[in-house]
Amino acid sequence: MYKICLVEDEINLSNLIKTYLEHANYEVLCLYSGEEALEHIDDQIHLWILDIMLGGNVSGYDIIKKIREKHNVPVIFTSARDQDLDKIIGLELGSDDYITKPYSPKELVLRVNNIIKRVYSDNSEQLTYNDYQIDITKRTVTEKGKEILLTTLEFDLLIMFAQNKGKSFSREDVLKNVWGDDYFGSDRVVDDLIRRLRKKMPHLKINTIYGFGYRLI
Repeated sequence: MYKICLVEDEINLSNLIKTYLEHANYEVLCLYSGEEALEHIDDQIHLWILDIMLGGNVSGYDIIKKIREKHNVPVIFTSARDQDLDKIIGLELGSDDYITKPYSPKELVLRVNNIIKRVYSDNSEQLTYNDYQIDITKRTVTEKGKEILLTTLEFDLLIMFAQNKGKSFSREDVLKNVWGDDYFGSDRVVDDLIRRLRKKMPHLKINTIYGFGYRLI
């Protein structure tokens, strides 16, 4: 059973989301403050759901920074503020999805299902690109024996390119393949994700096709 950690300081909302997630056969750990969440960073968690604006001195941003120092487990941000800045900062820090309050519990469960299915698939294929060794089963990337920590979206983007070397993808194609059909945000997130992946894997030859998209050569 997959374990979800829900960090939400609105107790009624937390209880409601917990009920929906448990009905979807997830084990749910509910935490109500950022300080409490930091105590569980090293727990065996398959997915985190983080409210950005938590009470206290520790925000969702602080929590994801600590998570990313050690793990590449997927993270969904929630926030009552529907601002591009929130979304951009969340993506910069390595979140895998962003949902604005008020949201439908069913929609959140759908997004959780999509990410869990994508991240924890049973595909046993392994790929090699230059000096990069890509293990799809373990969702790891190594270069000359040293692991490169990627977020869920970064890894999914890498797999999309590595399995389709030489194929051109528009930004809309990338959104559909990486974020899924239910993503309705700006395609600017594609350029940001490409930039982050290039920074972590500088020997990855992703060509920009101006006015269209990208291609791995």
